[in-house]
Amino acid sequence: MRRETLDTLPRGFFDRPVLDLAPDLLGRTLTRRLPEGEITLRITEVEAYAGEADPGSHAYRGRTARNATMYGPPGHAYVYFTYGMWHCLNLVCGPEDHASGVLLRAGEIVTGTELARARRPKAKNDAELARGPARLATALDVARALDGTDVCDPSPDAPLSILPGTPVPRRLVGAGPRTGVGGEGAVHPWRFWIEGDPTVSPYRAHQPRRPRARLDAPRTRS
Repeated sequence: MRRETLDTLPRGFFDRPVLDLAPDLLGRTLTRRLPEGEITLRITEVEAYAGEADPGSHAYRGRTARNATMYGPPGHAYVYFTYGMWHCLNLVCGPEDHASGVLLRAGEIVTGTELARARRPKAKNDAELARGPARLATALDVARALDGTDVCDPSPDAPLSILPGTPVPRRLVGAGPRTGVGGEGAVHPWRFWIEGDPTVSPYRAHQPRRPRARLDAPRTRS
């Protein structure tokens, strides 16, 4: 018999400072419901973004059509499209209008592995299915259409749900700089992961873009 409601994490769980929430998401489970079945992911790596106070955040320069969901109530999904190819999944937290959120960087697929493999056929093994934020979103079939989804919705038909899972003791949580974040935001140790977990993505420091050479630049003599 199917349950009428799910034991999702309550909205109050997300209504707190992002640096409190982010490490507490490790070990929690995310369920993605699709017409062909369900995929469940155990969260193993996250990054915190502190809204307009954070140079690394999409909300650093204020509200836009792209980041509007970040300014909404906590416990909703913020999905964005990047590099013209990939989607990434974040969870909004803190008080409304604060625009903070947690990027889900990596996870372990614990159910629905075949469904995830169908979306990530180039993965060398199951640990790679959701290792990295773009891979995670691809494996779970998360796209911009899910932006604003209520992850606290207890309905068994909700497309995305965050469930309690098994919280990770803080002694097993690693912390360090965020991947690919430059400038002032590079100094914050706001990336959190489960130590020793094979699904955690490798750290990559920010690489500044090289300026393009001007076509009209004067040539130098050799």
